[in-house]
Amino acid sequence: MIRVLLADDQALLRMGLRIVIDTEDDLTVIGEASDGAEAVRAVAELQPDVVLMDVRMPGVDGITATAQITARHPASRVLILTTFDVDQYVFDGLRAGASGFLLKDAAPGELVNAIRTVARGDAVLGPTAARRLVDRFAALPADSGSDRAARPEIVHDLTEREREVFLLVARGYSNREIAGRLHLSEHTVKVHVGRILAKLDLRDRIQAVVLAYESGLVIPEID
Repeated sequence: MIRVLLADDQALLRMGLRIVIDTEDDLTVIGEASDGAEAVRAVAELQPDVVLMDVRMPGVDGITATAQITARHPASRVLILTTFDVDQYVFDGLRAGASGFLLKDAAPGELVNAIRTVARGDAVLGPTAARRLVDRFAALPADSGSDRAARPEIVHDLTEREREVFLLVARGYSNREIAGRLHLSEHTVKVHVGRILAKLDLRDRIQAVVLAYESGLVIPEID
């Protein structure tokens, strides 16, 4: 059973999420929090598998709470609730250790699939979300303090095939999409991804995306 904690300051939204989640045989909501500080305390007490975390909450916001949770309780995965058009801090959430994005208006099926994906140790990051990260990096000024210089030594230990897979992961493609592009089996791609994460000491695909853009290995394409 996948145990879920809901962290959002809107009671009606929490109610809706609970209804959707609790109808699934393998999911259950074990607690709720209305702000970041309460979420951190609830994670310490309840040890959920997945936290659905709103970004904008009173007091301690979702970004700060995510950083505290992932640092203190790495077994609890954080899935950020967001509206891409208004939230300006999603990238910071990923850097804080979140395992992906979930749109607040996502369909019930998307919600439960995202929770299952994060619970099994994978990340929720599709091409649209990856594009948001690209835009975030493209908007950074040259003197922003981000390390944007290309650092090829980061992938020195990767094979040529692993580098190909890594770059496609960085652009937000799923294992199935990568398999189609490189004419490999989905299982083979999964093995490559696992080796890449191990070699680069990364927790999941989200961290791979952040590393690729921060290091300059992938350059944002300006339309």
